[in-house]
Amino acid sequence: MIQLDNLTKVFDTPKGAVVAADHISMEVPAGEICILLGPSGCGKTTTLKMINRIIRPTSGKVFIDGEDTSGLDTQELRRNLGYVIQQIGLFPNMTIEENITVVPRLLGWDKARYKARAREMMAMIALEPDAFLKRYPSELSGGQQQRIGVARALAADPPVMLMDEPFGAIDPINRAVIQDEFLKMQQELRKTIMFVSHDIDEAIKMGDRIAVFREGRLVQYATPDDLLAAPKNAFVESFLGEDRALKRLNLVKVREIVTDEIGTVSPGDTLQTALAKIDDFGYQNAILMVNERGQPAGIIGRSVARTTKGYCRDHFQAVPAVVGLDDDLRKAASLMFAHDITWLPCVDEEGRVCGQITQRAMTSHLGARFRARQGDDRTPHPALKE
Repeated sequence: MIQLDNLTKVFDTPKGAVVAADHISMEVPAGEICILLGPSGCGKTTTLKMINRIIRPTSGKVFIDGEDTSGLDTQELRRNLGYVIQQIGLFPNMTIEENITVVPRLLGWDKARYKARAREMMAMIALEPDAFLKRYPSELSGGQQQRIGVARALAADPPVMLMDEPFGAIDPINRAVIQDEFLKMQQELRKTIMFVSHDIDEAIKMGDRIAVFREGRLVQYATPDDLLAAPKNAFVESFLGEDRALKRLNLVKVREIVTDEIGTVSPGDTLQTALAKIDDFGYQNAILMVNERGQPAGIIGRSVARTTKGYCRDHFQAVPAVVGLDDDLRKAASLMFAHDITWLPCVDEEGRVCGQITQRAMTSHLGARFRARQGDDRTPHPALKE
């Protein structure tokens, strides 16, 4: 756990005192990622650097796992904090193995142990140890160097990691890949992480909590969903953007709004049966056909069922798309838009139909938080509903 207690930094300049961080108080629970977010010059990097004393606080305290760090030796403190920066900071005259094992060697690990740790870290960041450990940083791509920077920060297994825009210098495609890999590692490692970013989408994706800064002050500290649904003031609202409701699509899983009220037919059912079931589920213009294992096998459209005789197995179209329970609403919405449909079948890990998700359910779920914030529990105007 990281706790900041009235952490303050005042810089003396020729033009007078400048308050870079103004009485910052916040707590990051153990095992969570906290994103420090805000425009340039808002105090987020200063706050991060005060934790490992790269910048010394003017006043206030930092507690790690309940221990006041002001009494710790600076070198001891830093060796117990992983630190990753945007510029990566690998030592160019050291091999990748030597870079990764810098802190373990300083801590006195024996050779066999730190070499084994280097190989373990390479496997964790999906780089082949035999192919990379003896290389130098200049022989690696920017994305590969960034992964090594993360591995070095993790090598001594620190309980806390500080990351200052660690993925900011990487192209968007590789950045997304590295972000995904890092989140997978975090699910296993459960480090407590403070992470500076200026990218709202990255903050929403990576953070368990987000701290929004402005002019040296902490304006709002909340979970991503609470932040997007209920920005504290006009500054936070404008900083998040007018599409913040759409940003919430990334945070909600299909399983949260799936319904098991889905009509299905089997290949041996008649088209007359299919039409009756389509009418029973009136908002649909089609019915899902499932095979004997309960998996999606096709779609029977209303127009076909109404004008054709015969069996479903002879008159179906391919299922345009399905979603899994652990997919997010952004994927579901994207598939609906791409295929010009208003509902999707949901499948479990075995590919069996377990329900459906509709545009109406998604809209209702996202809108509920905004209406609650405004104290308005009314449903949308009937003329605006599907």
